Amino acid sequence: MFEITFLGTSASAPSPKRSLPAYLVQHDEFRFLVDCGEGTQRQILQSGVGFKRLNRILITHGHLDHILGLAGLLSTFMRWESIDNLEIYGGAGALERIHDLLYGVVLRGNSAPMPISLIPIKKGVFFEGDDFTVSVFPVQHRGPDCLGYLFEEKSRRPFLPEKAAELGVPMGPLCGKLVSGLSITLDDGRTITPEMVMGELRRGTRLAALGDLGETESLVETLKDVDGLVIESTYLEEEADMAKQYSHLTAKQAAAFAKKINAGKMIITHLSRRYRDKDVAAEAQSVFPGAVVARDFDIFTIKREE
Repeated sequence: MFEITFLGTSASAPSPKRSLPAYLVQHDEFRFLVDCGEGTQRQILQSGVGFKRLNRILITHGHLDHILGLAGLLSTFMRWESIDNLEIYGGAGALERIHDLLYGVVLRGNSAPMPISLIPIKKGVFFEGDDFTVSVFPVQHRGPDCLGYLFEEKSRRPFLPEKAAELGVPMGPLCGKLVSGLSITLDDGRTITPEMVMGELRRGTRLAALGDLGETESLVETLKDVDGLVIESTYLEEEADMAKQYSHLTAKQAAAFAKKINAGKMIITHLSRRYRDKDVAAEAQSVFPGAVVARDFDIFTIKREE
């Protein structure tokens, strides 16, 4: 299961109700900030998610509306908050711009209050936890090194308590050993192996976390059957030519992609100030009925439907 907290959902410039792009993805104790638009540190405070363990930032691309908040966030860490280290992942070009921002503008020869690692990444898995991975893939937007991220729980075999009961395994520590992969011996001398009480292998929850993009066909196989899709809809279909010119998506195009990959849940972000939320939602829902438009501070839970 993954939890998403939207901190900023506007495109290009803030609006009275929407801050610039940033959202937090959480899995158990792990937290990843995807992009960091201007004012993100205030949004973190206002949302109540806090700064604890906020030490991994995933950058989709180097445009200023997605990275300027790093300056304020670092300034906040320097004066008010503390973390052990800060890891910023992204394409080489984006990280070069972030280096100039942090070291040339914020620090200006001073030492950072924590170790900062700017980590260039390319296609494939770059982070692995005990039960999930995060991988990166290229997307097409304006300029090089534009990225999308895929969070994936590892496949697992579910424990079948009814099967354990049939075999005479009492609930409690013995079941725990079976779940952890250990065989047990019952009082009557029978050996019970994990395979005897585990179901068929099931894939885990998959969440696609995207930033700006203007093309989706190349992503179909990579994101097929994701349980959650965070995707931009900067324009409505009436301005499809402008969307193409600036390498963005319309709500209809984003919804058609969600339908094509059989996404479980479609969450729209990166909205232009020129449109009303209900018009963006209506256009997307005409193609993908379950589409929702995220607002700042909205929280969504993504999990695989059994």
